[in-house]
Amino acid sequence: MTGYFIAFEGGEGVGKSTQEALLADYLTQQGHVVLRTREPGGTPAAEQIRDTVLSRAHEGMNPQSEALLFAAARGDHVARVVRPALARGDVIISDRYIDSSISYQGYARALGADRIKDLSMWATGGLLPDLTIVMALDPEVSMKRVVNPDRLESEPMQYHRDVADAFLEIAAQDPNRYLIVDAAGTKEESARVIRERVMQELN
Repeated sequence: MTGYFIAFEGGEGVGKSTQEALLADYLTQQGHVVLRTREPGGTPAAEQIRDTVLSRAHEGMNPQSEALLFAAARGDHVARVVRPALARGDVIISDRYIDSSISYQGYARALGADRIKDLSMWATGGLLPDLTIVMALDPEVSMKRVVNPDRLESEPMQYHRDVADAFLEIAAQDPNRYLIVDAAGTKEESARVIRERVMQELN
């Protein structure tokens, strides 16, 4: 594989989409072919799973079922979108990846971080991002930005605190493959930090 795989992670309302767009525009200007995608989603099947797993019509979904649905969507996404793009030499920017499942289901749902990671590693054939960017912001602040919350966004505040803590714990375990960005600053400050690290990696 000759491409480069970047995943953006973080809780709800932390500004991932904004930074993904800014980074994609910058890398395109630098001559890279960039593909933006998201999880769950990215393929017709995965988008249907997204509609199911995030719908408030399914309040009370069994946590194990939730984890399996996310893994199923991820497996299809990687097989049909991410791996082919990497083989072409593209830069992939994904809104969420394996660490979201580890944080949301492994930690916050207490299903076990290792178990959830193993499930996604099996589903994706062991594919990990070259760089994971964690947007960090106090959930008390970030959740105020959420409009029309979906099923997961509607969880109690403690759930979102657990998710935010989990992302930081995961990133601390492998600083060479993670970049933690303080999302409390301006979007320009965050974009600069991200650009510098990404260009360092690509060069």
